[in-house]
Amino acid sequence: MPEHTDPADTPTTGPAGARPDLAAMLVPLSRALVDAERPVLDAHGLTMWAYSVLLRLDATPIRTQAALAEAIRADKTRIIPVLDDLESRGLIRRRPDPADRRVRLVSLTPEGRRLRDAVRADIQRGEERLLAGLPAADRKGFVRGLLALHALPEIPPHQPSSDA
Repeated sequence: MPEHTDPADTPTTGPAGARPDLAAMLVPLSRALVDAERPVLDAHGLTMWAYSVLLRLDATPIRTQAALAEAIRADKTRIIPVLDDLESRGLIRRRPDPADRRVRLVSLTPEGRRLRDAVRADIQRGEERLLAGLPAADRKGFVRGLLALHALPEIPPHQPSSDA
């Protein structure tokens, strides 16, 4: 990846000085990153959904199945086979909620934590190779900006301007 130090080198379309839309820049990058993750996940015997579950359980150690599905934006009925597989492999634990026996609480096991950490380390090694194509200050700023956007509770829908 060539090193770009000047934001003016960013390709643009449209009026002079305009930048591409964020989605136009991020979607191809996201797809490439997902494609780069697949072989790592395959090597560890995980699907993308399973890895998403392991990551989300790290953020909140115990969740209901429904809350977990919502957090990873998966249909709660379609996530059950993923949870069944992870549980059968000893990576997660499900138990009835003492306050409501109809609800199942999900938590990460030590083996699930170990696997999640190993997969994350492998994925991030690949990401570091990609990020190495940026100057150090841009790399730190890019990651810092993504972390800030990721921390937003929700991205509000865009409202078209009335000027159009």
